[in-house]
Amino acid sequence: MEREQVAALLARGAGHVSGEEMSRALGVTRAAVWKEIEALRAAGWPIESSTRKGYKLAGPPPALSAPYISAQLSKGNLFSGKVQVEPLVDSTNTRLKARAASTPTGSALLAEEQSGGRGTHGRSFQSPKGDGLYLSVLIRPHVGVADLLTLTGWVAVAAREGVERASGAPIDIKWLNDLYLNGKKLCGILTEFALLAESGEPDYVVIGMGINMNQTLDTFKAQGLEDIATSLAIEGYPVERNHLAVCLLEALDKLNREFPAKRADYLERYRAHCITLGRRVSFDGEGTLQTGTVAGVDDDFALLVDGDDGNRHIVSSGTVKMI
Repeated sequence: MEREQVAALLARGAGHVSGEEMSRALGVTRAAVWKEIEALRAAGWPIESSTRKGYKLAGPPPALSAPYISAQLSKGNLFSGKVQVEPLVDSTNTRLKARAASTPTGSALLAEEQSGGRGTHGRSFQSPKGDGLYLSVLIRPHVGVADLLTLTGWVAVAAREGVERASGAPIDIKWLNDLYLNGKKLCGILTEFALLAESGEPDYVVIGMGINMNQTLDTFKAQGLEDIATSLAIEGYPVERNHLAVCLLEALDKLNREFPAKRADYLERYRAHCITLGRRVSFDGEGTLQTGTVAGVDDDFALLVDGDDGNRHIVSSGTVKMI
């Protein structure tokens, strides 16, 4: 724990932090502080030292760090101090759901690697170590089920803006909740919620996302996905993972504060970046595969499709493919 506390003090420091300041803040000896500083250095943390000034963090840590991420969040951010990083989990969503009863709202879980990453409709999500950012958060919005059913669209907007802020990449949204870059999938989003058995009211929501960061073209070729998926690195928008995590948690904190009051604002931003609009698509309609042209997104984030059968369809779930 002292190591994480020393890391947090360094991450919060605007400049140098003296060993005496840290020892006083933590209630330990300066020798104990020095020991933890050396351990962090051995782990690759870029810590500079000055005889007169103390210690200074010269850049981000080499791996995901909960203390570092929390320290970079803006004051009052819902997730500050409640960030956890695990080296390996089956799924960040699955893990947070299992802990939901004892987990406070605003908890965020990141993993270096997932062994059982999940997407929508039960699809698996490849989550190799070092290639992506795998992040889930737990929130408890005080809303009805009708509002909650629109949340995935809100999350797509927040995730798009978080990734764009971190990387500068021109991110698009493919209905309903995939992020695309230059016509290929960059990020998948999975939103899951639970209801209270007694009242049927929402209990909690777990929002998860996996963002392709460092995969190469060869990575996707080996999986047969080179025409479907891409990464920030492939497209020329490399980004440091802790910084990306911070930008996403800032965007999700903003969403949590604005949901559901600012639906019109999020709808406007969703529609402005939805590449499915105007496209020919195939979709599940009344038990059969149908085709048509997308006419718009309604006020509940459902897709409006002018079907080739002459009818207008409201598509709120299922698989929609651009053709």
